[in-house]
Amino acid sequence: MISKTTIDQVYETARVEEVIGDFVQLKKSGSNFKGLSPFTDERTPSFMVSPVKQIWKDFSSGKGGNVVAFLMEHEHFSYPEAIKYLAKKYNIEIEETEQTDEQKEQANERESMYLVSEYAQQYFSETLWESEPGKAIGLTYFKERGFSDETIKKFALGYSLDEWEAFTKEAQEQGYQVEFLEKTGLTIVKEQTSGESKKFDRFKGRVMFPIHSMSGRVLGFGGRILTNDKKAAKYLNSPESEIYHKSKVLYGIYYAKQAIAKEDNCYLVEGYTDVIQLYQRGVQNVVSSSGTALTPEQIRLVNRLTKNITVLFDGDAAGLRASLRGIDLILEQGMNVKVCTFPEGEDPDSFAKNNTYEELVLYLEENSKDFIQFKTSLLAKEAANDPIKRADTVRDIVNSISKIPDQIKKEIYIQECAKIMQISEEVLYNTLAQINKKDVLDATKKRKQEQKAFEVVKSEQTTQKVDVQYELEKQIIELLLLYGSQKQEFEDLVLKENEEGDLVLEPEIVEAKVYEKVYLDLQEDEIELTNEQFRTIYYKLIEDLNEKEEFTTNSFLANLDQGMVNQVSSILMEEERYTLHDWERKDIYPKAKNQGVAQLVAETILTLRCNLIKGRIKKLQKDTEDNNGDNSEVLEEIVNYLQLNKLLNAKLNRVLS
Repeated sequence: MISKTTIDQVYETARVEEVIGDFVQLKKSGSNFKGLSPFTDERTPSFMVSPVKQIWKDFSSGKGGNVVAFLMEHEHFSYPEAIKYLAKKYNIEIEETEQTDEQKEQANERESMYLVSEYAQQYFSETLWESEPGKAIGLTYFKERGFSDETIKKFALGYSLDEWEAFTKEAQEQGYQVEFLEKTGLTIVKEQTSGESKKFDRFKGRVMFPIHSMSGRVLGFGGRILTNDKKAAKYLNSPESEIYHKSKVLYGIYYAKQAIAKEDNCYLVEGYTDVIQLYQRGVQNVVSSSGTALTPEQIRLVNRLTKNITVLFDGDAAGLRASLRGIDLILEQGMNVKVCTFPEGEDPDSFAKNNTYEELVLYLEENSKDFIQFKTSLLAKEAANDPIKRADTVRDIVNSISKIPDQIKKEIYIQECAKIMQISEEVLYNTLAQINKKDVLDATKKRKQEQKAFEVVKSEQTTQKVDVQYELEKQIIELLLLYGSQKQEFEDLVLKENEEGDLVLEPEIVEAKVYEKVYLDLQEDEIELTNEQFRTIYYKLIEDLNEKEEFTTNSFLANLDQGMVNQVSSILMEEERYTLHDWERKDIYPKAKNQGVAQLVAETILTLRCNLIKGRIKKLQKDTEDNNGDNSEVLEEIVNYLQLNKLLNAKLNRVLS
């Protein structure tokens, strides 16, 4: 159990823009930051972060909340895990009691798999550094690769003993269940004909490379065999599991994310050792697809941090053409691609090992070609003087250009291709048109379907009424969150009878805090918020604003049930949605809410009163219809309510029919 003092310290110290900045490339937008949604596939930013309010909102998925909510949504952390992650990031000492076997059993499946994976990483690291076979075999291998002690520890490299069940036995003795050892793929369980099950270590006799998520959680492992066993695979990865999906993970992203954002470029390599060697040499913005074909999900991981990818290929040209398919995928995501190949016989690992940092950086700068230059030179060599192959080459290149969503980039690349291939731009545009013809037809068809759907939705929407009560209650919560502790001068309306005997509203100036004004007005009219969630939030707000000398949304969210955090952040960030449109560039300057807080509060409460009066009048009218007796008292009450409604609407400058 983590103490409340520690949790409060974490909330006070953690900065939402810094934490989210580790996962998403954020750009300044007024007083806020914006970026691409980490939850959906999009090309136009709809993700907003407010440093002032210490909250975030993703308008594309509807998710939002504080810094803890982001980690719980993005990294699937439990609440305590999110607190622990932030404490570690900000060097806050955290006290926690040791988990008992019973607590381990009670942890849900996903958390149990993470616990098992983290334990395995520690076990393999300890085996590497402390056991004789680990030092003699595993450590020797890493040293021969040129890795320093610091690098080996940084990447948490390890060794699995060349014994059938050394790890499995030790894990079980430490209280970890076979069920989760099997589900993470660390242990293979085989049922015997006798009915008993045989258990053995998947990574027996291999050096271990832990695979981390962007936040540093251990998801799985890659293991390299060190013997010459031809029957065994050279590299073995953890199988797909609840926590490990190889198509959605990039090796090294945890260590590289800050450097990628800082350098505004990501180097993409093939293997684990390529990543580690480049990182050790000083090029830290490097990740690997770990031997698997590049996927859109992996590209989107990088896309959150930078728009620029440089793909590094081995000097060996074998399989190079197949690798070019990955470039088309990158282009489809609207990213900028460069390609760099190393001298024949070299790969990123060997080249980084045999050259200084300065030589490596210079080589990457001088030899990184734009994808169109690289592809044309590579395919042109293959085509040589064969006209048919040459035509296929041109079509192949134009096909890649067709993947680019940006029309300006497309045109520039067509011009570049025309120069290199010595062919007219007109022919290339015609080829591009042919390639795009099917896409255009499909897009037109889709657009017509969407228009039809829109017409249906539009006709449906005209029959739907806005829930005025819900919107007004939401507005009250927003006013309390944003301005609750502010002192304002309010014009109170007192109902009096004038000399002619008519009811009139006379103004009185009163100075009060916003929350006091709202609370007293609602209490005076005996108004209860009808939405259950708003009602709960409302009373928590009034309590906090009344008891605390300094109210902040950050501290309020810290003590709010996580289920309500998204609701509160949605209310607070609703107005930020419009800053995404950048109205000021269009010479439109919306009036800030804080320029008329008192007026806004008064209008909201008056409108709420009017809405409730209308509801009361409707109910009374229904009562007269249902009641066949004397309705004179009810009718008199209706008349009084109509008169009051007229007065309130006059104050709001509204004309009633």
